[in-house]
Amino acid sequence: MGLAHRRLLLLLLHLLLLVAAAAEAAAAGAGRKEKGIGGGGGLRFRGGSGTFKVVQVADMHYADGRRTGCLDVLPSEAAGCSDLNTTAFLYRLFRDEDPDLVVFTGDNIYGFDATDAAKSMDAAIAPAINMNLPWAAVIGNHDQEGTLSREGVMRHLVGMKNTLSRFNPEGIEIDGYGNYNLEVGGVEGTLLANKSVLNLYFLDSGDYSTVPSIGGYGWIKASQQFWFQQTSSNLQTKYMKEEPKQKAAAPGLVYFHIPLPEFSSFTSSNFTGVKQEGISSPSINSGFFASMVEAGDVKAAFIGHDHVNDFCGKLNGIQLCYAGGFGYHAYGKAGWSRRARVVSVQLEKSDGGEWRGVKSIKTWKRLDDPHLTTIDSEVLWNRGSNGRRKKNPDGKMR
Repeated sequence: MGLAHRRLLLLLLHLLLLVAAAAEAAAAGAGRKEKGIGGGGGLRFRGGSGTFKVVQVADMHYADGRRTGCLDVLPSEAAGCSDLNTTAFLYRLFRDEDPDLVVFTGDNIYGFDATDAAKSMDAAIAPAINMNLPWAAVIGNHDQEGTLSREGVMRHLVGMKNTLSRFNPEGIEIDGYGNYNLEVGGVEGTLLANKSVLNLYFLDSGDYSTVPSIGGYGWIKASQQFWFQQTSSNLQTKYMKEEPKQKAAAPGLVYFHIPLPEFSSFTSSNFTGVKQEGISSPSINSGFFASMVEAGDVKAAFIGHDHVNDFCGKLNGIQLCYAGGFGYHAYGKAGWSRRARVVSVQLEKSDGGEWRGVKSIKTWKRLDDPHLTTIDSEVLWNRGSNGRRKKNPDGKMR
């Protein structure tokens, strides 16, 4: 078969996958209300299982669809490979995991190669919208390098369908764009139905330093840390002081793009996953990790940026986790599958059978291979413990 015929066949296969996925979107969306997602954009734990699942998608680097080729794939995969491979992976992943929330953690598009940044963003996020999934996003260091400014990118995201993204908190001066929080309510009809039993924080980690004497990437600024600490404190007070009063704070998860310097604290002996490149953090430490530790409710932070790192490591009681690179127009490693991180939060159940507060937080990764392989399942946190790694069949920790 000639090269031209192979490319045509692969393109037709991609188009068939996209059409089939879109046809399933209405049915997928119809079932979401039954699983406990509150109306009006509110998030809620599922009544049947007492779970809340988040799929994290990092570094799609989407550009111009089928006209944009893939990077760092095997020679046998190169013909016909494009942004549509990224789209197909999203549909496969969402159908299989059926998440309650999708979080896009920056570099959602690659601005330099996007002819129209708004249209590229629409195409990148389309699978979540078509499947009627609630989603939230932060921006990275490449989203604004095209036809939209950094502010323009975030305003576009906030205006899209099904988004829970917010531009910034109202009434305060704060650095960056896309600093906000989301609350996840308890199971409908239970004592905690009107309380946020899980808190999600989203921050703009910047793009590049704006200080002439300091090179490298941007960082989370003091104004953002102040907002985060105040928000965390207010949520904890509300959870523990208002009826029904709870003994401990609801757990928090934090999402942003660029790794903190503390991600360099680990070796292969104390993390789960792989580290295949250096930690591309800012050249200065602005203290956000200390802010998370001092807040007391954060159990894990999730990032992207370094595409061929996908590890989680625990430092001072907080799990620091990479997602691994998702997009096919992003740099990667030939033969090393694109991937996404899934987080599943489980409620505990009372002796009387009623769902209560959070019991545990687990994570795993899904690979874009023929089987959507699941790897590196682990417990990030459980009540009364700081979390543990899961043994592989050979009995060794991974």
